[in-house]
Amino acid sequence: MKIGVISDSHNKVPDKILEHLEDVDLIWHLEDVDLIWHLGDVCDAGVLDDILALEKPLKVVRGNCDFNSEWPITLTEEIEGFKFLLVHIPPDTCSEPVDCLLHGHTHVPRDEMIEGVRFLNPGTIGKPNKGAPPSMAEIETKPDGTMEWRIIPI
Repeated sequence: MKIGVISDSHNKVPDKILEHLEDVDLIWHLEDVDLIWHLGDVCDAGVLDDILALEKPLKVVRGNCDFNSEWPITLTEEIEGFKFLLVHIPPDTCSEPVDCLLHGHTHVPRDEMIEGVRFLNPGTIGKPNKGAPPSMAEIETKPDGTMEWRIIPI
């Protein structure tokens, strides 16, 4: 299972993550995943139209710049034996019984273990911060019970 993880679009979704473009060095794009998680700060929900056109399941959590009350503040997902907590603003520690806490908000990629929970942040697709380039991430769960996380600069 491949999961595309994006965050902090702030009304921007780069074309090169939506479709395969031969003249772009990016070999990964959202067409290659089984589902997509957006970790908040979409801003205008209309920006998701291009992502929804890919016809992939999409889950969105509400960020501090979002006003869509239909999006939850947190979401728990279980995929192939891994339990994920999706939030926008990360807590200092995680009291939920999960393997990974995925968050946005800082606009900076992250992969850190805190008290047995892996904190992951894909960075931002729309508004780089603190010298980090725009980025997204992919989670791939494998049949052998392992999981890979990789940051993809865009």
